Amino acid sequence: VQLVTSERGMVQGTRYLGLSCVASGYSTRTYWMAWFRRPPGKEREGVAVISPSGGTIYYDDSVKGRFSVSQDNAKNTLYLQMNNLQPEDTATYYCAADCDPESPGGYKYWGQGTQVTVS
Repeated sequence: VQLVTSERGMVQGTRYLGLSCVASGYSTRTYWMAWFRRPPGKEREGVAVISPSGGTIYYDDSVKGRFSVSQDNAKNTLYLQMNNLQPEDTATYYCAADCDPESPGGYKYWGQGTQVTVS
């Protein structure tokens, strides 16, 4: 199982940015998936969680109304659309899959992380 994170749709001079996470080795229909972030000098924190069907979504209060998580199961891809980005959103963003309380961070599989810097 591999998760590869990348930026998509960055518009210069705006505060909008999208992230994508392409999964290989399994179907996104199988597992709960999530986005996490680690701000500089801080602990990793959860951003959003989405069920395999996409019917259940949770957001951290800090991003509610600004971030939107979605998935395209046909493309095995998880997305995070970030609007109205603020400097406090600066962090390394990670996608994760397969919720497992016994795994580090609560998920079995992790992407490599993508740095997002908002100035």
